[in-house]
Parts: sequence; structure tokens; C-alpha cells
Amino acid sequence: MTYQSFNPATGKLLQKFDELTEVQLEARLARASDCFAEWKNTSYSERAKIIAKAGALLQDRVEDLAKTMTLEMGKRIDEARGEVEFSAKIMAYYATNAEAFLADTKLNPEQGDGHMESSPIGVIFCVEPWNFPYYQLARVAGPHLMAGNVLVIKQAGIIPQCAIAFEKILTDAGAPDGLYTNLMISHEQSESVVDDPRIKGVALTGSVAAGRSIAGRAAQALKPTSMELGGADAFIVLEDADMDHALKWAVWGRIYNAGQTCVASKRFIIVESVADQFMAGFKAAFGALEAGDPLDEKTTLGPLSTEQALVDLLKQVEVAVEHGATLVMGGKRLNRAGSYMQPTILTNVTPDNPAFRDEFFGPVAMVFRVKDEAAAISLANDSDFGLGGAVFTGDLEAGKRVASAVEAGMMFINNLNWLDADLPFGGIKNSGYGRELGDMGIHQFVNKKLVRYLKADAPV
Repeated sequence: MTYQSFNPATGKLLQKFDELTEVQLEARLARASDCFAEWKNTSYSERAKIIAKAGALLQDRVEDLAKTMTLEMGKRIDEARGEVEFSAKIMAYYATNAEAFLADTKLNPEQGDGHMESSPIGVIFCVEPWNFPYYQLARVAGPHLMAGNVLVIKQAGIIPQCAIAFEKILTDAGAPDGLYTNLMISHEQSESVVDDPRIKGVALTGSVAAGRSIAGRAAQALKPTSMELGGADAFIVLEDADMDHALKWAVWGRIYNAGQTCVASKRFIIVESVADQFMAGFKAAFGALEAGDPLDEKTTLGPLSTEQALVDLLKQVEVAVEHGATLVMGGKRLNRAGSYMQPTILTNVTPDNPAFRDEFFGPVAMVFRVKDEAAAISLANDSDFGLGGAVFTGDLEAGKRVASAVEAGMMFINNLNWLDADLPFGGIKNSGYGRELGDMGIHQFVNKKLVRYLKADAPV
């Protein structure tokens, strides 16, 4: 059974769901294809009514949606509410701005006149993860539906109730049958969807391995793709940083969503002159975190999403220590029901240690000491990933210099606030390609068509 809802705070099974049969899958793909034939000709204003309504419904149902998320994947309730509210803002953002983002762009050829125009390409298959059950869906639904495309979605098997709830949001907002379709399908069925000629593009957020598999398969059919994969983001602290401010963001950047975020801070690179001060504050803040029921607002450390996620993370830490890393604190599961892990800090992680290249998807931080700014940049760039990163400094020009030098899709100076619909999200290297959100996000799956015209008597 692929689609099972367990409460990771208790380990108890909530509900099971059957996968679609081949007949059911075919019917859903056919409906999506038929819907596109109509939706592509629907005006922006008519599309916007539905997408804006979906955003309003997300806001109206924030408590129920957040509770479902917390029960299924363990996100702390205040973070869950924030995710639903941000998802609502994304839908409203594209309902408002899509037409302007996709307006014709005038060109200036040497002769005659011309423009670029944008048009939808068809049914897009989106494979989405469990760590942000609604935000990930809003991130594709808002732009791509407003662009005139149609979506079929395979969401992670551990959050089936969230997937169903988001589909119902679109249905209740007045979406035509087939506009947005949740698919509870197997891995093999997913591959067949990628291959299906009615699918015109594929978007994935997930692991590097999943990205390679799906992107490679889509490439065989010459289908456009966007890939948002893993990250091992650097968190750089220079000698003149406001340490209290940096520490607040450091803890948030590592512990938000129990550390299960692609763009979380994972490698803390601290200039030697302030490294002891940072480490003392970091250890104290980690030690003050209190595990508990994620539905309780007083809880500051929630569970990992599944028992397997916990087991895998514990093994990663064990391997890191076996290869010479120093375990400063943590490294064990908490002695309580559910899939909870102690906040963990590793130091002395050398380039020959597997941990140096790994992504730790949970409350595990690696702390590195470096001589100066140049060494910090060099270490930040010594990674197979390139999603995001941050630099903390009292010198804005130094911050800009470091941000420009670090190889990543996103860099933040004295903050980690990527929660804005206007900010394009994505990375380079093994972190993938393409961008979601902002004006760039809506252009991922549209045909950019050149239209040029000359007078009849123009020279050939």
C-alpha cells in the first residue's frame, strides 16, 4: 500500500488509500486532456476568478488544513498555519499578476515589427513531495493554471489526505472537471504518465535520484522539465555579524519544519574569530528546544515525517562519526513515542567524510570554522548542491560580495526569508534547474512564440 497516512508524533495509522487502477488513471488523463482544449481558450479574468477563489478558500480553511498537515507529516501547528496562509497568497498573487506576466513583449527588428507571445502547452505532470503539502501544490497550481495549462499531480504517499484536501479546494472554487487532478499512483504508473503523449511537461520537487530518473525519462520524449531537488545550503557568519541576530536565523534555518526543508541551512561556516561565540549560542539554543505534540503551540521541536526518515538520519550521523566527525551534541532518537530526533551538531567534518557531500534532512547541523571571507566562499562552493545560502555581516557591501560569489540559485543577506510569492525559487548543480514563483515561475511551461511581420514590398 503506497498511500498510507501515519501520525509521526504517535506512530499510529490514520487511514489507507488504494492506488488508481489503470482504467481509472486513463479516465483521469483523458479528462485532463479534454479540459485543456477548453481551458486554454478561457480568458485570464475567468481563470483568475477560480484561482483567486481557491486562494480565499485556503485562507478560510486554514485551521482544518493545518491540522491535517500536522497529523500526517508532523509539522508544528503554527508552521502549518503559516504554510496554508502562504499558499493562499501564492494563488492570489498569480490570479492578480498572470496576465501582465504573460503579456506580449514588443521586439525591435531592423525591418518591420514583431513581438513574443506566450501560450500554454497542455497537460503538465507534477511530482511533489511531502515536506510542504500545500505550498508545493500552490507553487505549481497558481502559475501554471493561470497560464492556461492543466495539471495532473502525484503527491507523496505519506500525505494522501492533504493531497485530497487541496484538490477539493480547486473543485470548490469552481474548477472545471479535469483542470487539477490528484493521482494516487504507483512508481510504475508514474513512469507511464511521463511517457504519455498527452503530457507536455513535467515538474518535480524531490530527491536528486528522483530528478535524474524523471528528467531522463522526460528527455527521451523531448518534454520540458523543471527540477527542484536537494540542498546543502551554506550559512556564513563573518566577523562583524550581529551575533544575536545571526543565531536566531541559524536556529530557524536549521530547525524550521524539523529541518526537513530543501533550502534549510545545513552547513554553518563561521569565521574563526567569532566561531566560539557562535557555537556557544548555537548549542544553548539547540539544547533549549522542547519536543512535544506538534499540535501543541508550546512545542518547539516536532517529529520527523516518518519512522524511516528518522532511521535513515540516525544512520547518516553514525556514518559521519565513524569517518571522523565530532558529535558535539545529540545524534540519538528521543525517548518518547513517535519519530523524534535530538537536535544534533557535528564538527570536524572533512572532505573525505561522506557527510561532507550529504544532505541531512532533519535537525542535524554541520559547523565549520574558516579563516576569513575568502575561505568561507571557497567552502560554501565546495558542494554538489547549489540551492540557497545566507551570509551574515555588518557590512552590506561585504554581504553583496559574498552573495554574488557563492554558487547558488538564491542568496540571502542577514536573513533567510524566501517566503514571498514574488521571489523566484530554484537552484543549480545537483539542486536542479528552472524556477518557481515570481514572474519567472509562470514562464516554465509556456510556448514563447515569435511573431514577425513585414510590409509586402519589403526586400527579401
